[in-house]
Amino acid sequence: MRSIYRQFGITDQVLDYAAPVLEKLTERFRQIDETAEYNQLRVIKAMQDAHIGEANLKGTTGYGYDDIGRDGLERVYASYFHTEDALVRPQITCGTHALALALMSNLRPGDVLLSAAGAPYDTLQEVIGIRPSRGSLAEYGIGYRQVDLKPDSTFDFDGILEALNDRRIRLVTIQRSKGYQSRLTLSVAQIGEAISVIKKARPDVICMVDNCYGEFVEKTEPSDVGADMIVGSLIKNPGGGLAPIGGYIAGTFECVENAAVRLTSPGLGKEVGATLEVLPSFYQGFFMGPTVTASALKGAVLAANLYEPLGFDVLPDSSESRHDIIQAITFGTPEGVIAFCQGIQAASPVDSFVAAEPSDMPGYDSQVIMAAGAFVSGSSIELSADGPIKPPYNVYFQGGLTWPHAKLGILKSLQNLLDRGLCRLDRNLTKPE
Repeated sequence: MRSIYRQFGITDQVLDYAAPVLEKLTERFRQIDETAEYNQLRVIKAMQDAHIGEANLKGTTGYGYDDIGRDGLERVYASYFHTEDALVRPQITCGTHALALALMSNLRPGDVLLSAAGAPYDTLQEVIGIRPSRGSLAEYGIGYRQVDLKPDSTFDFDGILEALNDRRIRLVTIQRSKGYQSRLTLSVAQIGEAISVIKKARPDVICMVDNCYGEFVEKTEPSDVGADMIVGSLIKNPGGGLAPIGGYIAGTFECVENAAVRLTSPGLGKEVGATLEVLPSFYQGFFMGPTVTASALKGAVLAANLYEPLGFDVLPDSSESRHDIIQAITFGTPEGVIAFCQGIQAASPVDSFVAAEPSDMPGYDSQVIMAAGAFVSGSSIELSADGPIKPPYNVYFQGGLTWPHAKLGILKSLQNLLDRGLCRLDRNLTKPE
């Protein structure tokens, strides 16, 4: 095995450092595999209950009327997530688009949106109008309020209840994952507790969860604990690395139909929207999602356990429970972020010869570096890493369609930092005091 790793430029020094770390993660990985098995069986049951047959894998063109494959896929999503309905479409271009669609279709001029988990992800800030942007909610007269999480990454229930006194609040959004923030990802149990508090005070309010990066990580989803809508991208967990595009909204009949009407047209809703030739990848991607997510989770856990003993701040830390696939590592310098991302890129099957560099990106307020030698452009369920080039210089690592590839990527990133003199491997393999 060492000889093949050496072909990637990974030295015995790095392999020797990683070996005892991998050994101690055996039980942790077994638990991840158990969750993947549970969720895999749930996916199969959802497909069987929806009576998916070979005919469902055929697509449509034009208007997409009577697309049984599309309708069957949406039954599968609704069944798995235990919701009344679902909208799963290739016409939804990304996670931000799915979130924008859910918000813009279920809010009206004069309504107020409340974020109960602090500032949303960078690209959603322009959707809302926190940063001025053409076509934002603010331009349509929709207000915005925000209640930050407490320093320990838990909900500020007093602040939420106080904000809910504003009767104009129509929808509360909760972002499950951390985005580019230095906070823990919210567990399904935490989200359920927050929804319970919100619904007790204001049963009329819609609770929406940004579920990006969280699907299949736990044995339950936010829709199991009271969310009216959960929203995500198919080039993340539920696409299993096979879906080439797409997003989903799963929730109540009313919320989903509102989104469908906004996506297509009043009077048409879910009845139109050709699927062309994407249905096999959508079905098979969802089928593969639990095991692919498990591979990504193992990579994230390994990253935390390799980098933490070297003195780098990691979030979650090496022992904390996982509620999404993202691992944040604080390098403190732009050079550290760049070296890590270039190591991930060099371990990729596609574009391994390309050196990732920071650049301006739409929707972000600073330069961002993104590394992803992916089969699907920008797919972050595939081995990838990114981060804004600004203090505290965090990198966000996620993905890995297979565990061997996730492992290779992390080892290559560490080798890259070592070669550039940005870390040393002579620290004890224990968490720094």
